[in-house]
Amino acid sequence: MSSLVSISHLSKGYRRGGQIVPVLTDITLEIAAGEFTALMGPSGSGKSTLLNLIAGIDKPDRGELRVGGLDITALTEGELADWRAGHIGFIFQFYNLMPVLTAFENVELPLMLTRLTRAERRERVALVLEMVRLTDRAGHYPSELSGGQQQRVAIARAVVTDPALIVADEPTGDLDRVSAAEILGLMGQLNEKLGTTVLMVTHDANAAQIARRIIHLEKGELIEDGL
Repeated sequence: MSSLVSISHLSKGYRRGGQIVPVLTDITLEIAAGEFTALMGPSGSGKSTLLNLIAGIDKPDRGELRVGGLDITALTEGELADWRAGHIGFIFQFYNLMPVLTAFENVELPLMLTRLTRAERRERVALVLEMVRLTDRAGHYPSELSGGQQQRVAIARAVVTDPALIVADEPTGDLDRVSAAEILGLMGQLNEKLGTTVLMVTHDANAAQIARRIIHLEKGELIEDGL
């Protein structure tokens, strides 16, 4: 398989007072298209920072970072925003749904930035809601849904634009065991049936088992790459 994400000698730090605190140090990594990768490590290991860099939310201090062959470190903030909208799907621990919008409207939101017609948007939203088994909840607001249902809405929103990469930051961290297993199973199906590339940050070893590959970070360094 060809590489979707290609990272070479990447480093990132943050300013704290008068000092630069290193977060990631000399990371070199390849993630193939169609791969389901879990990124593990203790709190403060840099895993969420690495996820944000790959997703174009932040920029590295040094090193190369290409996604789909594009050097995203060379893009302006505006270009990055456009690139994220078309290429990255996000799944967060706390869902990040708009409380004043229905499940259908939350899923449709990313499509408002596209050139799809209203009929095309509605067709695509209906398709992904059916895929996550929430057709009967399309008109419900987030407050009327369980945590597991809200996360399924978030997954539908992440995949509705057919992104090249889905990044998930502790997607089961706020769910009970049964709901977490359901969400992980759904993410696994997306990867297997649709060939969607998934990069998931988790501290849960059980959750990581759904992935085909597990990468470990510790103190900002890649210490183990389990295939």
